[in-house]
This record gives sequence, structure tokens and C-alpha cells, in this order.
Amino acid sequence: MAAFRTDVGIDLGTASILVYVKGKGIVLKEPSVVAIDQNTNKFLAVGEEARKMLGRTPGNIIAIRPLRDGVISNYDVTERMLKYFIQKSIGKFILRPRVIICVPSGVTEVEKRAVIEASNQAGARKTYLIEEPIAAAIGAGVDITEPNGNMIVDIGGGTTDVAVISLGGIVVSRSIKTAGDECDEAITKYIRKKYNMMIGERSAEDLKVNIGSAYKREKEVFKEVRGRNLLTGLPMNVKVSSTDMLEALEEPIQQIGETVHAVLERTPPELAADIGNKGILMTGGGALLYGMDKLITEKTGIPVHIANDPISCVAIGTGKSLDWVEVLESSLVEDSSIRRYRG
Repeated sequence: MAAFRTDVGIDLGTASILVYVKGKGIVLKEPSVVAIDQNTNKFLAVGEEARKMLGRTPGNIIAIRPLRDGVISNYDVTERMLKYFIQKSIGKFILRPRVIICVPSGVTEVEKRAVIEASNQAGARKTYLIEEPIAAAIGAGVDITEPNGNMIVDIGGGTTDVAVISLGGIVVSRSIKTAGDECDEAITKYIRKKYNMMIGERSAEDLKVNIGSAYKREKEVFKEVRGRNLLTGLPMNVKVSSTDMLEALEEPIQQIGETVHAVLERTPPELAADIGNKGILMTGGGALLYGMDKLITEKTGIPVHIANDPISCVAIGTGKSLDWVEVLESSLVEDSSIRRYRG
């Protein structure tokens, strides 16, 4: 009967959802956006189709992102979205799948419970959670079982997780709600203040991806952006430079740098020595921001390496951890039988 079950690993990100199916790898990568008709409460679009609707919908249709800052902000929509993505990834299933979902290292017990319940209601037989830095390290090919210090900086859409891992567990960690989304907001505010122009969420993200900078570039680059003039209310175009982006992103980038520094300060000396030798590993979409690695190297004096596939690292690591589900499951069965015996 085991052949009829498919185990699934999900990177439940604020910006995008990646689904890893055991034996197949990553089968789905979509933005975590849903378009809903408010009159009928029906899903009109999910993922990439819904993302295209952000900021462009009529009154009765809303395009929403049900996850904010790495946690569920709209439970019902998250549950329905998870159900849609699980079914799209594995099709019809005879036995309900076991699911592993990764969560930021700073989530509360209540937030963890919300993720587990949403997943179980979406069709999972059992749901396990794995912390993002551990999943990122596994996905990047780090052997986390060794008694060596490994520092992971995972910059996602809603949260930045900084953790020191040794012997398969997190020794020191910190999770802040400053990441990709915060950078987009900072760009929107900067453009409004400097150019008196209002731009949308997607335009801000395009600027960040194409000319965003955390460190001064040798050669300045430009990108034209279109928005609404706040004085006249008419459409206008502005040519934005990478120096503008450096100024716009200064505050969120500073916070990420300070978090890395704060975690290093709390790291035991032996592990700090390991990190000094091996360097810091960066994962997540934020690792691709120009000069982010150079900035952290400058701040800490420690070399920074960017993972081969930083965006997929967490999903790959979550998927690889499916191999341990048997171990988790046997221990859970044992626990429940002890509870029944005591009861």
C-alpha cells in the first residue's frame, strides 16, 4: 500500500510556494497569491495567474497573499491554497500524503499549530515541521550532523533567518521580519519621496531584482519605471539608478547585517572559530541581491558563500528531510501509545 502514498515537502514562503515530491524533486514553484471573488467566495486564480492581478482587480475581486512575515495571516485562504497546490503537485492520491513544511526559526507554538492544522485540513495525513535554516543547510549540501559550526543566513520574502547549526540542531538563531517584502516597501517609499510618484508592488519588486544593490556597484545601472504622479494624478516615467536603490534599501539591509552580527556575538567560541574558517552560507532569494555577500563580509570579516541554487535550497532541504519521516513517525507512534497507556 505504501506505493500509493506520496510524501510531500513544502516551502511555505511569504512570496512563493515550492513543492517537493519524494522521488521527483521540485515539481511546483508558484507565487503564494490567491485571487478571490468576494461575492461568491470562489478562487478565480492561484499562483502566477493571481500575481498578475495584484493591484489590477475590480471591486468584487481581491488578489491577496495569505502569508505575511513567514506566518499565516489568513487561515481559510491558506488552507484552500495548500489543498490546491498539493493536488496540483501529486494529482489524485489513494492514501493521504505525509507532509513536511518548513517554518521560520522564530515562530510561536500558536503559529506552528496554525500551519499544522491548515495542512491537515488541506489533505495531509500527518504534518511535520522543519525550521528554515536547517532545511536551507540540508538543501545547500551541508552535513549538519557533524560537530562543526555552520552559519546560515536565509533571506526570504517575509523573514530573514540567521542561525548557527551544529550536530543537527540550532545552537543560536534569530528571525527578523525584515526581508524581501520589506525591501519592496522601502523602494516604494523612496520613489514616492524622491520622485513624487506612486508605484505598485510588482514594479518595486522588478526594480529590486534588476538594479537593486546592497553594495556600491563599479558601474551604475538604470531602469525605467512607470507609475502615477502624486501631484497631477497622471501616469509618468522615471529613470531610476542603482545608486537610488542603494539609498532606498539602506535601512532593511542594515537590519539584516546587524542581525548577523548579533547572532555571531552569541555564538560559542569553538563554533565561531569553525564559522571563521568555513565562512557564512547565504540562501533565499535575498542572497541574489547585488553586493549582499560583500556587505556581510565587510561587516563581519568572514567570507560569505552563496548557495548554488539559493531560491530552491529550503524546498530541496525540506524534500530531503522526507527520508527521516519514518524515524519521526515511529517516535510519534511510540509517544501516543505511552499516552494511551498512562491515560
